[in-house]
Amino acid sequence: MGEGASLMVRPPPSAYPPQVDWAAPLPEHPLGLLLDEAVRRFADRPCLDFLGRRYSFAEVGRLVAHAAAGFHSLGVGKGTRVGLFLPNTPYYVVCYYAILKCGGIVVNFNPLYAEQEVRHLVTDSGAEIMVTLDLAALYSPVARMLGQGRLRHIVVCGMAGVLPFPQSWLFRFAKRREIASWPRDAAHSSFAALIANDGAVPTVAIEPQSDIAVLQYTGGTTGTPKGAMLTHRNLVANAIQCQLWFHGTSASERVLAVLPFFHVFAMTTAMNLSIASGSEIILLPRFDLAALLRTIERKKPTIFPGVPTLFTAINNHPDIARYDLSSIRHCISGGAPLPLEVKTSFEGLTGCMLVEGYGLSETSPVVACNPFGGVNKPGSVGLPLPGTVIEILALDGSGEALPTGERGEIAVRGPQVMAGYWQKPEETARVLQGGRLRTGDVGYLDEDGYLFIVDRLKDVIIASGYKIFPRNVEEAIYQHPATAECVVIGVKDAYRGQTVKAFVVLRHGQALTREELLAFLHDKLSPMEMPKEIEFRASLPKTAIGKLSKKELIAAEEARRAGAAHGSF
Repeated sequence: MGEGASLMVRPPPSAYPPQVDWAAPLPEHPLGLLLDEAVRRFADRPCLDFLGRRYSFAEVGRLVAHAAAGFHSLGVGKGTRVGLFLPNTPYYVVCYYAILKCGGIVVNFNPLYAEQEVRHLVTDSGAEIMVTLDLAALYSPVARMLGQGRLRHIVVCGMAGVLPFPQSWLFRFAKRREIASWPRDAAHSSFAALIANDGAVPTVAIEPQSDIAVLQYTGGTTGTPKGAMLTHRNLVANAIQCQLWFHGTSASERVLAVLPFFHVFAMTTAMNLSIASGSEIILLPRFDLAALLRTIERKKPTIFPGVPTLFTAINNHPDIARYDLSSIRHCISGGAPLPLEVKTSFEGLTGCMLVEGYGLSETSPVVACNPFGGVNKPGSVGLPLPGTVIEILALDGSGEALPTGERGEIAVRGPQVMAGYWQKPEETARVLQGGRLRTGDVGYLDEDGYLFIVDRLKDVIIASGYKIFPRNVEEAIYQHPATAECVVIGVKDAYRGQTVKAFVVLRHGQALTREELLAFLHDKLSPMEMPKEIEFRASLPKTAIGKLSKKELIAAEEARRAGAAHGSF
């Protein structure tokens, strides 16, 4: 069969639980309408719980209106890119929807990015405004970007302003050395000043199918960060697809948001899904296992999106039996393969159902998931979500669709598939072909339509659900003048799933220690990207044409570790 052919349009209806209709209609409207509708229907219900301070849907709606008017006064209009350099706080939710209300585009930034990464995203996205906290660790790297690219303004949000009393007072006193000092000039605004208005903003006409809501940066196959252009239609559809998957998530749910919203998985499954269903979001600004367990026991969340390392950490807590986790009913795991023993152990602790899903930044992100109340197949990432078609294509580049059981490249069609990569038409044309997204992952479909992932065409390292791109790490190591050659690979890690290992050859006559190299990389890589293992070698294997052979290093490393595990010598 040729380009565009498909051997399975959709899985058989019998594969889905009775409550899930693959052909259910999916709305086409601006993403901001999710919040408008929730405010209208659930005004008095709690929307956010941040460290004990709760906000109703009506209160969030008012803050969004005033923030939108403030952004409008700063020149945010249709297509203006605004960066969010924020952890999970009420500011993120409010500014996200306020930017959309103005017709702007949200650009997600990981606050742990190294300065080089922040600079690249600022200049590549054309972000004109950045929003961050008044903590020095967050404000300082953003402040250094003023004047880079088109960046002209910073909105500074006061951390104490969203804390409940007396924590807000104690924070100002106890953490005063961590609070940034920032100039009160035309290039800065406080959040308080941003919302000091009447909340009136002109209506902006949004075309859901084509207008971009979010630039979600992903490294893809080259390791160079690319902005996946996620439209309003993409993100609304994926939120509703997830709502249908959770069997019509209702306003009685409480969703635990410990995964950061700047990660597309949490943005959809913890934030947009909750807003769409009128559920309360329990916000945690960072992962702290003890605080997480106390929050579960006290706040009684019912839905918990996470990554395998998160569930592993809970399973392995020495005093886990002391905590009541029984409120959790539904958990979805994404970002990395979920080991069966982790799933079984967590379900035993909580009594919940933990299902594994699959997605990409380019698909908003959820593509497939094991069903709640249906068959969960070991090793599978589940069935396609409503309205989603998965095809397996021949690896020879022909675009031929393969029959059931045969392994090939996974391709996806559906309303959640991105519009393309920001300002990268050649990359867009390479991955979007014939109306489908070529994922770069290898897998197969079984006779029931369940997807199994067996390999990756990409060199991406997935640690704790985060994608780490070897090329980024290699380029940083190459900046050291003592480096002659370098290869970075992912190696198995019992906790993170994978971690980063670097092989380095030094220039003749040069000396370099592990500690010296790590110190050099400190401002060039995020903590997640830092090599956990560094091996200095006299030479590295090469292919017949002289390229460094990453494949050979991976094979040798796996063999070495397998031998060590079995006591070989």
